Amino acid sequence: MTRHIEFERLHNFRDMGGYPAADGRAVGWGRLYRADSLGKLRGRDWDRFQELGIRTVIDLRYPWEIERNGAVPERERFAYANFSIEHVPYDQAAIDPELDPWRYLADKFGELTTDGVEEIRGTIELVADEDGPTVFHCTSGKDRTGLIAALILTALEVSEEHILADFALTELATARFVADWHASNPNRELRWPGYGRAPAEVMRLVIDDLTTAHGSVHRYITEQVGVEQRTIERLQDRLLIDAS
Repeated sequence: MTRHIEFERLHNFRDMGGYPAADGRAVGWGRLYRADSLGKLRGRDWDRFQELGIRTVIDLRYPWEIERNGAVPERERFAYANFSIEHVPYDQAAIDPELDPWRYLADKFGELTTDGVEEIRGTIELVADEDGPTVFHCTSGKDRTGLIAALILTALEVSEEHILADFALTELATARFVADWHASNPNRELRWPGYGRAPAEVMRLVIDDLTTAHGSVHRYITEQVGVEQRTIERLQDRLLIDAS
């Protein structure tokens, strides 16, 4: 099966299937996708997207980002929800290049896990409850999308090794993110060398921070976010298949 799904304008659209998970099962292919902005869909990309049969779209961006850059086309065709898990916007291109980039990003993830509890819960519950293929996305499919992917994979009992590997796959799109930034900002300097990066070390720090604060990432999901065990069971039943 193919994890990366090729589009002309989207750089980071991936099938989350295939990862070994709870009870000897695995995440089913074609059930859950992660992506960069679906506002870029048009022409042949839009046709390709429709072929996937996606029924639920979860947009993790700010409402002002959606207003500025567009939502998925014909959003009324989908079970569509906007859960803006980030509450304090920042400009990655302007980050001080002298800062430790991976610690800085992990701290930003920490803000999401604190400020975005309600939206994180809503996202996980919607993924668990809706029928048919689902996609969640932000702008680059890197940070906000990366956090949700890690939390869902944790709830599915996917190993930390696979969670880190899934996060780091965004590195394959970094060069295209940088090129797009330069094209959109011809009069600005890209100060931060970590722009568009998503090394496994960032998610490792996030997992370590959540474990230190809550005992485990699973306990963060159930106790801090408030996702009920029955919701996790629905999530597993919907997304996991017999791996034999």
